[in-house]
Amino acid sequence: NLTAQSWLVADETGKILQSENIDQQRSIASITKLVTAMVIIDAGQDMKEKLGNLTRGEHLQLALVKSSNGSAIVLCDNYPNGRIWCIRAMNAKALAMRMPNTRFIDPSGLSPMNISTALDLLRLVFEASRYSEIVKASQTPVLNIQVGNKVLSFRNTNPVIGKRYNFIVSKTGYINASGGCVVMLLDTDQGQRVIVLLGSKNTRTRIPELEQIAVTVSGSDIDVI
Repeated sequence: NLTAQSWLVADETGKILQSENIDQQRSIASITKLVTAMVIIDAGQDMKEKLGNLTRGEHLQLALVKSSNGSAIVLCDNYPNGRIWCIRAMNAKALAMRMPNTRFIDPSGLSPMNISTALDLLRLVFEASRYSEIVKASQTPVLNIQVGNKVLSFRNTNPVIGKRYNFIVSKTGYINASGGCVVMLLDTDQGQRVIVLLGSKNTRTRIPELEQIAVTVSGSDIDVI
């Protein structure tokens, strides 16, 4: 009774434990922002530099926690030599991560032409876990940013952050073309597990279906460390 069109569960070695349609290319929506974040971090730009009212580092966290499209675009527009070179770097990064079925044409994931496969995204999740900024965002239930005299709060787009599971990497996505998407790496008593889910019916079905997959594979609810 899953509406997800493509999904997998893998262990810490990358061995796939259970899956469906892992080579099917699909729009990936805001999962894109993991790669946007990677190339921004790789560029070594000053995270304290102001880009509008916020610093580059704050835009980075907003793109990952709140999934802010505007922040992803600002980051890419202020990449060395601008957006075109940022997107080139994203595609080069995908090739370097051995993601041959992945293509990006925008930094936010709003374009339905940002595509990948569950198998490619498995590799992405492992690489994302090497970036402390991405791990920090993945473990942040509410992001607080001070702008002038005000503190603005932004909830994580994954509602179970800080409530269930010990997340290392987590990113959600949704546009009409992609359906509900989520990728994650988490610690369990059985070891680390990667779950990739693409093409769920909507934003309300993606997390329950992800948890349903976890139960199916483990035989019971995942026991969280």
